[in-house]
Order: sequence, then C-alpha cells, then structure tokens
Amino acid sequence: MQNFENFLLRNLPVSKSIHPTYEEALHKMLIAGGKRFRPALLLGVVKSYNTLMLDGAMHAAYAIELLHTYSLIHDDLPAMDDSPLRRGKVTLHVAYDEVTAILVGDALNTYSFEVLSDAPFSDYTRVQLIRELSSNGGLNGMVLGQAIDCYFENKPLSIEDVKILHTNKTAKLIAASLKMGAIIVGKEELGEKLYNFGIKLGLLFQIQDDILDVTQSSEEAGKLTNNDEDKNSFVTLLGLDETMKEANALADELTTELSNFDENLKNELSPLLTKYINRHK
Repeated sequence: MQNFENFLLRNLPVSKSIHPTYEEALHKMLIAGGKRFRPALLLGVVKSYNTLMLDGAMHAAYAIELLHTYSLIHDDLPAMDDSPLRRGKVTLHVAYDEVTAILVGDALNTYSFEVLSDAPFSDYTRVQLIRELSSNGGLNGMVLGQAIDCYFENKPLSIEDVKILHTNKTAKLIAASLKMGAIIVGKEELGEKLYNFGIKLGLLFQIQDDILDVTQSSEEAGKLTNNDEDKNSFVTLLGLDETMKEANALADELTTELSNFDENLKNELSPLLTKYINRHK
C-alpha cells in the first residue's frame, strides 16, 4: 500500500484560507495512518484484472478513504461516542475544538466526491462510482447505521436488528469498496458477487471490533476501548464466548467463499483478507 500512501500525501486537501489551523486539521487524521483496508480492497480487485488501471484507481481508493475518515471524525464527537483517541492520535475535537472537527468531517465528506469526479475514467464509470460511494456511505448506508446506533443506545435490540445496524454502519462501505474495484475494470457481474461477499466481510469486521473492544487496551487498538457497554454490540448482547463462535462461523464461511474466487482475484486478495478474517483469533 506504499503507492497509495504516496498518492494520499501528494493529494492532501488544500484550502485557500486565512484560518490558522483548518488545513492542518484537514490533514491530521488522514496522515495518522489507519488500516487503509477499504482502499486496499478496491486496489486489490483492480490489480487482479488490469494493472494498467491502478494509477487511475488510486483516485477512487482515496475517495473511499476520505469518506471513511470523515465518518471516524464524526463518530468520535461528543454527541456520538465522545472518544479522545483515534488511529493512535488525539481526536480532532480534543486537539482543536468540536466545531473544527464537525467542519473538517464535512469537508472530507464532500471532497471525496470531488476527487472521484476528477478520476481518469469515462463519464459512465465515474457516475457509477459516485452512485456506489454515495448510496453506501449516505442516507441508506453508513449514516443510517450511525443514526440507528445512536438512537438505540441504552435500548437493547434483537441480534437480527443489530446485524441490520452494522450492515449499514460498517459493512456497506466495505462491500462498496470491492464493488467499485469491479466497476473500474468493467466486471459488473463480479461486482454484485463481491458486494455480497463484502457485506458478510463487513459484518465480521464489526463483530471482531466488538471482540477487540473488550480484549485489547486503548493503546493496542489505537482508539478508546471498553466503551460499548451502552451500545448494541455483539458482546453486550451475546457475551464474549458466543460472539467468538459467531465470528468463527462467519470467518469459516468467508474463507470458503474466498477459496472459490478465480485464481487472480484469490491470489491478490488472500494475503489481505486472511489476515483480517482471522484478526479476532
């Protein structure tokens, strides 16, 4: 992912402003690192089928990372999770103030679509990518999941409703990352298959996060842990042992599906996915 990191650093948002800290704040959470999991999924799909399109695909990968980073900034706000730590760094509302954090999140959200609109693809492909990112990251995706999560804090849900919550909040953007890679290389039928795989992968990702929240320290996780007691987490509802069983079953299912991908795709995605599919163990 070094090429992606270099692309990100070369294309950090630039503001023409008299504000003393706005541009610094725009950059702070982006350059703090993170897993870069979603960009890696998109780039992995593209690399599997057309390495000549990787340079152009960096724009789409960056757009996903911008949108994801905005969601983390807002997720950490006092009105939501009120977290002081993200990606091993002090969160923006703590480092600066709440207004700055809100506005930087807004800026990165909208900038993601500006970046995507400038990607070197056909108009048809750009529109498809913009639609995929906006629909999965917006009102019927990640934002809906966040709304459900916040509204039902201290109001226990059924486990099936929790899966709906996290399918929206976490899984849809991961699924969109895979599908957008397929769109770039012109494999729309594969895109639907990868999207369905990505929904399961994203759900596992959230179950694992719930496990790590109670088994890791804040220093190990790079964010505040043991902070989900009032949330509808899998561990809160099922207990740690049952949640581990749920994660193991889903991990086995995804491993089987991954083994059935065509050879190029399997070889490209396996090193990344095997690591994350088993990260709770």
